[in-house]
Parts: sequence; structure tokens; C-alpha cells
Amino acid sequence: MRVFKNAWFGRFARKQCISDEALLDAVGRIERGLIDADLGGGVIKQRVARPGHGKSGGFRTIVLYRAAERAFFVYGFAKSGRDNIDDDEEAAFRKAAAFVLGLSDADLSELIGRKQFSEVHGHGEEIPK
Repeated sequence: MRVFKNAWFGRFARKQCISDEALLDAVGRIERGLIDADLGGGVIKQRVARPGHGKSGGFRTIVLYRAAERAFFVYGFAKSGRDNIDDDEEAAFRKAAAFVLGLSDADLSELIGRKQFSEVHGHGEEIPK
């Protein structure tokens, strides 16, 4: 399983002090079937804990996900700042998932080279089970 974040999400995560380990933990929960909300079409809403706090008071993230292959963190927000995404955004994320999850390894490498995506790595570089 490879895990990525887009450039926007990378800035969001840095600003909010969300570690790569927290992102890998969120994907690990998805892999174990502990999904907060499956929005369909490869789009999942998953909670990530605020540093020093629990998940319930933390962040909501949008993850484009293909089981056992790839996960892309593309959007995040604090529950205290926003209730949810709207229907138009949800539809846009489903369209994005169809495109992003269909990228070839060569296309993905090119996008990483252009800094549109970066790969998420943990200390052991494996997703927690």
C-alpha cells in the first residue's frame, strides 16, 4: 500500500502539525475496515486525531482510496471550523478519485516530480495493522 498527499493537503498537514504517522494510522484503520464514512467511488472520509487530543475533536480528511494499492489524502478540515463537505464537493471528489486512482506508476512519478503529490512515509514505512 502506497500513501500520498497532494500539495494542498501537505500544506494543511504542516500547518496543523499532522504527522505522517497519523496519516498512516488513518489508512491502517481503513485497511482494517474501520472507515468513518464511505462516500462511494473510492472516496472515504476518515478522522485524524489532533496532536495531543483524540480523533473526535480532530480533523476530517478526504482520502481517495483503492484497497491494498493506494491512498491519497486530498482535503482536510477541522470539525470545529466546518460541519461537513457539501454535495457538489463530494461529487467533485468522486470525479477526482476516478482520475487519480487510475494513474499509472509513470504518471504518478511525474506528478511527484512536479511536487503535486508527495509520498507519506513512517519510520518503518509500513501501514500499521
